[in-house]
Amino acid sequence: MDVDVDNKPSKQHKVRKAGRKAEKRKLKEDNSREDATTKKKNPKAYAIQSVNKLAKSFHRAQDIKTKKHHIPVVDRTPQVPPPVVVAIVGPPKVGKTTLLQCIIKNYTKQKLTNIQGPVTVVSGKNRRLTIIECPNDISAMIDIAKIADLVLLLVDAGFGFEMETFEFLNICQVHGMPKIMGVLTHLDAIDNAKKIKKTKKLLKHRFWTEIYQGAKLFYLSRMVYGEYQKMEIHNLCRFISVMKFRPLIWRSTHSYLLTDRMEDLTDPEKIRQDSICNRNISLYGYVRGMPLKNLSSIHIPGVGDQIIKNISFLPDPCPLPEKGEKRQRRTLDVKERLIYAPMSGVGGIIYDKDAVYIDVQSSTQRNNGQVGEIETIDNEIVDDSMIGTMTLSKQTIDHKMEKSQFSLLEGMKPITNNEAESMIEMPMEEKTFDVETNRVRRRAVFSMKDGEQQDSTSDDDEEGYQSGDSDDESCNESENGIEEPNGISESKLKWKENLKLKAQNLYIHRQKMMKNLPKLVYGKIEIKSDTSESEEDEKVAGDLFVVKRNMKAKKNTKDNKDCNITLRRQHGDENSEDIRQSISDCFVTGDWNQDEDASHLLQEDENLYGDFEDLETGQSFTSGAKDNESDSDDVDTVRIKKPDDREARLREKRLARKRKMKEIFDREYDVSQENGEVTTASGSLFDSVKTELAEQAKLNRAEFEDMDDATRVQYEGYRPGMYVRIELHDIPCEFVKYFNPTYPVIAGGLLATEIQTGFIRVRVKKHRWYPKILKTRNPMIFSMGWRRFQSLPMYYMEDHNLRQRYLKYTPQNMHCWAVMWGPLCPQGTGFLAIQALANRDVPNFRITASGTILESDKSTKLVKKLKLIGYPYKIFKNTCFVKGMFNSSLEVAKFEGAAIRTVSGIRGQIKRAVTDGPNNSGGSEAGSFRASFEDRILMSDIVFCRTWCPVDVPKFFLNCANLMLPDKDSWSAMKTVGQLRHEKDQKLQPNEDSLYRPIERETRVFNPVVIPKKLQKELPYKVRPKLRREKIESRQEGMMKVAIVREPKDRKIVELMTALRALDHDKKKKTKQEKRVKYLKHREMLEKEEIKNKWKHKEAKRKAYAMLNQKQKKKR
Repeated sequence: MDVDVDNKPSKQHKVRKAGRKAEKRKLKEDNSREDATTKKKNPKAYAIQSVNKLAKSFHRAQDIKTKKHHIPVVDRTPQVPPPVVVAIVGPPKVGKTTLLQCIIKNYTKQKLTNIQGPVTVVSGKNRRLTIIECPNDISAMIDIAKIADLVLLLVDAGFGFEMETFEFLNICQVHGMPKIMGVLTHLDAIDNAKKIKKTKKLLKHRFWTEIYQGAKLFYLSRMVYGEYQKMEIHNLCRFISVMKFRPLIWRSTHSYLLTDRMEDLTDPEKIRQDSICNRNISLYGYVRGMPLKNLSSIHIPGVGDQIIKNISFLPDPCPLPEKGEKRQRRTLDVKERLIYAPMSGVGGIIYDKDAVYIDVQSSTQRNNGQVGEIETIDNEIVDDSMIGTMTLSKQTIDHKMEKSQFSLLEGMKPITNNEAESMIEMPMEEKTFDVETNRVRRRAVFSMKDGEQQDSTSDDDEEGYQSGDSDDESCNESENGIEEPNGISESKLKWKENLKLKAQNLYIHRQKMMKNLPKLVYGKIEIKSDTSESEEDEKVAGDLFVVKRNMKAKKNTKDNKDCNITLRRQHGDENSEDIRQSISDCFVTGDWNQDEDASHLLQEDENLYGDFEDLETGQSFTSGAKDNESDSDDVDTVRIKKPDDREARLREKRLARKRKMKEIFDREYDVSQENGEVTTASGSLFDSVKTELAEQAKLNRAEFEDMDDATRVQYEGYRPGMYVRIELHDIPCEFVKYFNPTYPVIAGGLLATEIQTGFIRVRVKKHRWYPKILKTRNPMIFSMGWRRFQSLPMYYMEDHNLRQRYLKYTPQNMHCWAVMWGPLCPQGTGFLAIQALANRDVPNFRITASGTILESDKSTKLVKKLKLIGYPYKIFKNTCFVKGMFNSSLEVAKFEGAAIRTVSGIRGQIKRAVTDGPNNSGGSEAGSFRASFEDRILMSDIVFCRTWCPVDVPKFFLNCANLMLPDKDSWSAMKTVGQLRHEKDQKLQPNEDSLYRPIERETRVFNPVVIPKKLQKELPYKVRPKLRREKIESRQEGMMKVAIVREPKDRKIVELMTALRALDHDKKKKTKQEKRVKYLKHREMLEKEEIKNKWKHKEAKRKAYAMLNQKQKKKR
């Protein structure tokens, strides 16, 4: 601090604590800290250098972010999802079976040799896979494409892409594109490494063209001992295990079942009597898609529509690993690597269509350890498996059952089988002859003890109801049947005793027999015992029965809190302390809940509205109820509030207001936790919809989460992921007889509208690879929804006025519309059409057309053009009489006012029908009519009327039942007319009216135009007809018309000159032709020389450029 002359201190510098400079200094201090980022330490280095570059980067980031957006859907995936369906598809001999075996071996460490049907394995802690191989059949390809979540598309790299690959890709595009991964096999067939690289690149880019840019393509380089390399299979399985799947619309709205086992439930006796009777079967599999309900309709492709007669859920045969408290590992244990392949004989058990076979192997085979763990103890083979225990047993089952013992209840003495049979006494038969009915009656006679019990029961019926809990001696004596010596029972002498107890017992019995409405509505009412003595009175025997003691003490509380049963009171009960405590809360002075207690509610109101404060003086006025220390007589008390309390109260109000404003700000400007981007309320529609759908999915899961499966299926059905068994009745016997597990059997659920049939209107386009155009009414096989059926489509085009105009053939390279009869399907569903299922029938590309369903209806409006032709027979200026167009006056009456037209383009209108009258001059026929035209027509004109007639669509469709044939790919139904003509060698008989003939028209000679003289005078001179004089012939022209008669000598001279001219003309013609030939040869020679010169020039140019290139390289 400086001191001046006068010893006065100078002014001290005051550091700014607020304002722009203070904020700048604070920011600089924060950036100079050690934990500050580089961007904070040097902000100028990260400043915007170019606005255009920043705009481009921002637009690119937004484009990438927007491309990731999909239409949000509700996540309906259950907590335990069903196995992911992985289909292995490809042409024959590309390695499908080998790849399937290698994948199963990678997951389960087991090698399957004979794989038939789906194979389910556990691939991870949260995922299971159902792997299925697709046979080379178009029907199996269609079925697999509808249910597969992931497709492994195998391609022979040595041969290239085949038509089956493109057919399957087209099927997937129509029915919902699953995830597709390409796998190249047979790469070891190519010797040259350079050629392998070129082949990979070529196939990869073609694969990307068909799927999408960047689609995953795996390479299986070579095989070792008949298997693919372990590391390549391991990498492929890792991609399969972590792949994510997006739900498809059709699968998320329909329930379906991929059958992995089928059983025949038909009675064998019924099959023996009638071998071709309909069968009752059961199908097993995991539910997928939507929940499946009992008695719902399903469709089995290849069989038909069926109704589920019964459905039940079973324990999961291939469950996921349990999530216990043990340490979570990345890999699965050996016991958790489960596999379920019922048709492939895994574990020595094979499920057939009508039986279950257990493969009992020999001792030499069991030593391999495939069936169970086998040990050798004292030179004896000990097998721990179930089959080994059954085979090594030395005693029969009957002998073991005789020696076995069991106890009915816990703590009871065990009894043997013989003792149990002795306890059950069979009645003796006593035959007596009844004279009245004249027949022999057989009486069942039991032991004396049973007879005594029957007598005692009859005595009880005579006396009335006797309580089983009564300890009265008279009751016991009457039940035992003890009689006095004089013949009078003791119970009859004591019937007046204990009347009060008997009346009470009868009253309790009547109360029990009364219907309890609360119990019927709300179920069983559990009543907790208040005393500890009741716990001692009950004793559980064998965890099954409850033995009750001292029932008298519990009769008072038996029907407690049951409003439908009157409580029985004894004298003095109202004075007991228990009853007083139980009813004390029913009055105003009792203990109520806080939301019901009047004093508590009044206190809350006083806390809210009872206090007020004088802001000038700082005094706070509080109600007397709030101040417990004040006297009860004072209503209001006044106390001075400290300034600190007031500031704290104001501070709390400000904090509350700030918190409220912050919540509003957070709702409008939400900050993403993942990338830190700020999304405003106007631009976060996608995120808000996703959040809403996620909350809805959470609510859906939490709705039935606490219910057990038996109760839950009654509300929502059998949810996806459950392993169920469905029973179907009246299935054709051919399905069971020719059942082939290698073909997929799908049970697809049908909605209520999909069971009906009607007219289906579709938009269709012929596939560009199919060589022929499609003809109307030719039978086609459609794959639509779950179904495959044959129908007769009718093609048409829609005009601007919505008229459906009939077409005979489909147009080239453009869409058209079609209408057909068949089972209804939702709008927007894709479909495809094929000509035949049999592979040998269609040598070309088998997918003929594809399209989309537009609507369904019960009627059609298809029309066809029709021209009605007539000829005029009378003409009066603009009025004309026409005949030959109609057959009667009634038909004319229907067409009155219709527009007509002549060939020359004169338009007209039909007026009235012509009737034969007395002034008719003749020439009219039935159906003639009078018409008016806009101009006069000629008798040679043809009059036609353009009309539209409706076209009927045939009501025909046939379900494809290829699964009921021994050869699945040989199904054929209706054939086309061309196929029938070819098989029967019949030629087409054309319609003569449809043939084109050459048009022969007579040359018409028109009269010259005659202009009246009056009109000629009014016309201008330029257009007025002129009168021309005839040309006067000259004398020479007149002489030329005179005939010349030559002399014989002159005649010879003329003939000689004519011959010489002819020879000269012929010589010149030949010379000209020779010159033409020489010219063509010379031109051809010149062209060859020109080509040689061009080639020489090109070579010289190439050499010159090569020399220049070498010189430039030397200079460098």
